[in-house]
Amino acid sequence: MNAHRYLILGNGAAGVTAAEEIRTRDPHGHITVVSAEPYPMYSRPGLAYVVINEVSDQQVIARRPEWYAQHRIGIVQGKAAHVDTVTRQVRLEDGAVLAYDRLLIATGARAVPLPNPGAHLDGVVYLDTLDGTKELLIKTKSAKRAVVAGGGITALEMAEGLAHHGVDTHYLVRKKGLWSAVLNDTESALLEQRVTGHGVTVHYNTEIAEILDDGAGRVAGVKFTNGETFACELVGAAIGVKPVLEFVAGSAVITDRGLLVNEYLETNVPDVYAAGDCAQVWDRWSKKHLLDILWPTAIAAGSVAGANMTGAHDAYLKGTPFNVCLLFGLHITAIGQLGGRRDSAEAEVLQHIDRGTSEVWATNPHNYASAWAQDGANTVRLVLDGDVLAGALVVGKQTLADPLRDLIEHQVNVAELRPHLRTGGPAMNDMIEQFWRRWQAAQAVRKTGPLKLQFAK
Repeated sequence: MNAHRYLILGNGAAGVTAAEEIRTRDPHGHITVVSAEPYPMYSRPGLAYVVINEVSDQQVIARRPEWYAQHRIGIVQGKAAHVDTVTRQVRLEDGAVLAYDRLLIATGARAVPLPNPGAHLDGVVYLDTLDGTKELLIKTKSAKRAVVAGGGITALEMAEGLAHHGVDTHYLVRKKGLWSAVLNDTESALLEQRVTGHGVTVHYNTEIAEILDDGAGRVAGVKFTNGETFACELVGAAIGVKPVLEFVAGSAVITDRGLLVNEYLETNVPDVYAAGDCAQVWDRWSKKHLLDILWPTAIAAGSVAGANMTGAHDAYLKGTPFNVCLLFGLHITAIGQLGGRRDSAEAEVLQHIDRGTSEVWATNPHNYASAWAQDGANTVRLVLDGDVLAGALVVGKQTLADPLRDLIEHQVNVAELRPHLRTGGPAMNDMIEQFWRRWQAAQAVRKTGPLKLQFAK
């Protein structure tokens, strides 16, 4: 029997995890990974730490070249130009043609270019790839002033990085609060204190209309939508990311905002799978196919896709969206469904999802209630769907992050907590932790029937 030919488009978290899973299950199969970048797999979330000099660009490399050789995984550098599902071939932009028996599309998502005139100028920088991060760091050595445009995590990370290198950094926010798809006014204000404390100037309700040319193809400044001009040498662009799908056009593979897949991560075409940032997966909370631009999600989906490509029939149960970030020294953990800001008319669908986020965070809540606790610079916000926790945001002190993730993931009935949730404040946090510990104990002894948890007097 001939060995199977496995072709994986994408050398990121989903693609490499799938390749590793395939090799574990099929020692004789031919595995080829197509990489759009001239590097082994690296940690994209780690780029935020490269730009503030916490780690070197070599420390974000997650797989060394010898790892691929040891696992007999072939690497081809290039970009897919077209997928032919009839002949089972993928043509690359350089003309090379690769045949497959089973194909995984794990091309991820890439930064959306600014839509403004002048977006092509030298000095427009992105924190999206290792090469882009290296370019940004080089340009900080000579730039005196920069503006950053974007409303999510990546924009904030870029602003922090530029300020860290002594660049006079101005952060442009289209709305009236920071990370408005997730944070409420109080949380936004807490983050703003950290942002301005690091020397970044925040400009609310401000948008770029045009990037100005110095006459030699370099950034000279920006013009705002109100007509004002602002001199700068760098423009940081972080308005979101979009799945890389252009090469699928004209094929039989069905797409929406991403590649639509079933519970086995199969597309509508036999033997063609998708995982990671480019896959639109069924979400059990919102009852929709949504995108997750999350590192842990890509790894989990890549593992299931790899197994199924070898003949397994494992359903991918999407876990609770979970992301931890450190922005300007402030720890923020987002879990599950947060629903966006209550005053946002655009909470239903984001035009471009930000790297490090999940679309489920920005879906419109249905009959949700909220609970809130604040202790100085530390806040906890809970989102409840009836008597079940649907989401949580923990800012500052992270004691409750793991307990809340556990309760949300297992959809534990928290009806007994409701009096404490209504009261809020620090006492609410104590009761949540106590409830979680008792629930853990009950799980450990495998009690049957409904949990009867009692609080200490």
